[in-house]
Amino acid sequence: MPLPAFTLDSTDGPRAFPTGRAALLCFVKEDCPTCGLSMPLIEAAHRAFSGEVDVLIVGQDAEGNAVLVERHGMTAPVLDDSALRVSFAYDLDTVPTVILAGPTGEERTRFVGFGRDDWRHLMASLAEASGLREPAVDWDAYPESRPGCGSKSVEPGMAERLEAEASGSPLRARRIEIAAQDDEFEFMFDQGLTDGLPVVPPTPERVLRMLRGTRRDAQEVVAVVPPNMAPATTEKIAINAVMAGCRPEYLPVVIAAVEAVCTDTFNAHGVMATTMGAAPVLVVNGPVRHRIGMNMGLGVLGQGNRANATIGRALMLVLRNVGGAKPGGTERSTFGSPTKYTMAFAEWEERSPWTPLHVERGFRAEQSVVTAFGMTGGPHLIVDQTSRSARALGGSIAVGLESAAHPKAHRYGDVLLVVGPEHLNTLTRDGYTTKEQLRARVQEVTARPMADLVADDDVGGGGAPASLTSEQRARLVPKFEAPERINIVVAGADAGKWSAFFAGWTTGPGGTIPTSRIIEE
Repeated sequence: MPLPAFTLDSTDGPRAFPTGRAALLCFVKEDCPTCGLSMPLIEAAHRAFSGEVDVLIVGQDAEGNAVLVERHGMTAPVLDDSALRVSFAYDLDTVPTVILAGPTGEERTRFVGFGRDDWRHLMASLAEASGLREPAVDWDAYPESRPGCGSKSVEPGMAERLEAEASGSPLRARRIEIAAQDDEFEFMFDQGLTDGLPVVPPTPERVLRMLRGTRRDAQEVVAVVPPNMAPATTEKIAINAVMAGCRPEYLPVVIAAVEAVCTDTFNAHGVMATTMGAAPVLVVNGPVRHRIGMNMGLGVLGQGNRANATIGRALMLVLRNVGGAKPGGTERSTFGSPTKYTMAFAEWEERSPWTPLHVERGFRAEQSVVTAFGMTGGPHLIVDQTSRSARALGGSIAVGLESAAHPKAHRYGDVLLVVGPEHLNTLTRDGYTTKEQLRARVQEVTARPMADLVADDDVGGGGAPASLTSEQRARLVPKFEAPERINIVVAGADAGKWSAFFAGWTTGPGGTIPTSRIIEE
């Protein structure tokens, strides 16, 4: 197969390859000592064989090329590959790389770095093929071998940029060019591409690096994102993951989260549009938690952990930038919520004897799973530093949960309860060996006569109708529609006798249902 053809500017005008006769391609860069060692031999080959062989020096830096010419008195043409596209096309790892090609561009000989015997054999073969005299070289003045230097085309960030520019790039998203003096961060603010905080510019090389975090095809449609019902490809999710500050290994979690929320069951349009200020809250289970370094302990619901912060943020940016859920448009939250920036955390499965969330939801323990909840508020702290029995502490947690939305709002939908390790110790030490026991206690303590749930002149907001029969008024109604609506995970620091909860938005048709997806690593 012929080598890639190219045309580059040189010290004596544009030069094209193949040349129609034998050619010696020498890839070099100025700051490589081994390239400098090779330059006199390249020049000697040019002076001896230029009548029959085109000697082309392909330099990787325009300014460095000029230095090479002056330093070594080069008369051989030096071609400018400072864009590195030719070096990338030739798949170079190291310079110098010397390639002897035939008239139609077929490769005949190649060597990398410096080898005295390589050069001696090359000079002899050029002399034999051309019928010209081999140049006089003091071979004893040269070392037997020297390793080369890394090609500029494989420097960090450069390889990704070159791959993105290559014809086979997986990227298809529209590129936006900005002026050289524009501030890219301010530009993205001006274009409405941020959540109010700065985002990382999604350059082609960064997006390609992000895409390496998944085996999915860049153009696979992962989900259709409401409210605009816009297709979210793997590439577009990767772009927003870059903007959010994710690492490539987080991308599978973000993809699974997008899959989860862009379903009829989760109803992302309703979650994002409600005036109650709902937002997705993500809980991650399984081995991926440790592989990507998610926080499940100290400060689990707060700042400071890159994976937690950026995974949730990437999801929200996808809903904003792909789906079009923006404040003032379809996003009509009365107050908003910090969870509309980000909220993702991991369950501390190893700290708890209870069944992990994803196993409760039908997955295997060894699977990595993300579960999305549509939550309107939180985290709300439940403080109990004095209870020493499971019954008392369960009662405290129950009355704390009863405040979700409104204390009189019973038959409530979903809540996400995060039990802290110190509270867990109290509960399990006193016999609560399962989450079901805590759920039952919550339902028991929060069961109120329906008469107490009617709005009156003293306390409004009731969820029960005013006209009730005596039997109906006495009927006990627990806080939650069903025990399984109390979603329980364990997380947080070992110190602190607290738990926390997120109150859910409307559950069922027209509302939202917690939705889980396997994370494909």
